[in-house]
Amino acid sequence: MTDQQNTAASEEETAPQFSLQRIYVRDLSFEAPKSPAIFRQQWDPAVALDLNTRQKALEGDFYEVVLTLSVTVKNGEEVAFIAEVQQAGIFLIKNLDAGSMSHTLGAFCPNILFPYARETLDSLVTRGSFPALMLAPVNFDALYAQELQRMQESGETPTVQ
Repeated sequence: MTDQQNTAASEEETAPQFSLQRIYVRDLSFEAPKSPAIFRQQWDPAVALDLNTRQKALEGDFYEVVLTLSVTVKNGEEVAFIAEVQQAGIFLIKNLDAGSMSHTLGAFCPNILFPYARETLDSLVTRGSFPALMLAPVNFDALYAQELQRMQESGETPTVQ
């Protein structure tokens, strides 16, 4: 009986573990340089979205992942507004091989953070009296695969800071 308990405890200690600890806004920015004149113009927006992720190892098996969404909206040639949110999360991740860890930090965690970032960005934009952006979902697995391919072609290796 003791051997079975020791084996079960040993398997528990080496089994992969993933747990979301906290989601929070790390940084938030909004600028509407042409207000209030921009509100008197015909609204025909052009939206440019820049998306970025970064991760950092914390103490123990904890990791911070930060998803940054930067949006510049132009109405004609004029910038209507610039909005940026850094949505972050702290994750407990244990007992993953290097490839699985890289995928988890580079695609799985950003997938969790994106809906929060999108909602924060929409709330920020509507508080500036502009229509919500309603950003489409993002396929982080495809973006991760593209980044891996780019890194392989250039000889880089993925790292966690």
